[in-house]
Amino acid sequence: MRQRSEPMLNIPGVVAALVLLLAGLHGLREWVLTDDTMLWEMAFIPARFAMMFGVDPVQALADRLAAEPDSAEAVWRVALARELAAEGATKPRTALSYALLHASWTHLIVNTIWLVAFGSAVARRFGAARFLAFMALTAVGGAAGHFLTNAEDVTPMIGASAAISGCMAAALRFAFRPGAPLGGFSLGGDDAYRLPAMRLADVLRDRRSLTFLLVWLVMNVATGLGASELRLTDAAIAWQAHMGGFIVGLLAFPLLDPPPLRPAA
Repeated sequence: MRQRSEPMLNIPGVVAALVLLLAGLHGLREWVLTDDTMLWEMAFIPARFAMMFGVDPVQALADRLAAEPDSAEAVWRVALARELAAEGATKPRTALSYALLHASWTHLIVNTIWLVAFGSAVARRFGAARFLAFMALTAVGGAAGHFLTNAEDVTPMIGASAAISGCMAAALRFAFRPGAPLGGFSLGGDDAYRLPAMRLADVLRDRRSLTFLLVWLVMNVATGLGASELRLTDAAIAWQAHMGGFIVGLLAFPLLDPPPLRPAA
């Protein structure tokens, strides 16, 4: 009797659909809309939100330009701030929509790899609807983390990295338990993803979870602060957004974990 063979890529449908959506939007931006329309409408720009709190993005950057009159970057930032002020639209939707865009195919591919790796585990546990809600919540958390540390910045931020960081945090709550995918002696199948979750206090006491958390934290901060200087990328990495998404994912996990699997209080 022949045994059923497992597919090489066993990706939940919601994750596959999300990957296709991200790829389709990037292809649309690269090959069809050759201007910056999508970037302007969907990217998260902290200065837009700052205007809701009475902050004038033009004044702060104009002061910088006065101190650095020969700085091409300062001139560009002031011009963009003036355009934002003239438009006068805060566009709250961009706190979520920014996560659907990527700066390059390389950026998209790297995020896709991490999304498939960690998003698949969370999607198998949560189901499609809860998974999408969790991704949206952690994306907003990433925007909040970026805004709190860059309130007057006019540079557009895009990418799903903050939401994916939230998936990494969620995986910490269940993936290292005995019998879970990373816990050793895995049960196999969907049962490996349905074990009771660890309490947050237990996550911080578990050696493997804590090691993963510390390695992620060090790599994220080091990459964010040093990638541009080391010429690893031409764009700044919004590590504060990653932190925001991770923290929200870690804390909000019990809110979306299916009721029978919530960790004990």
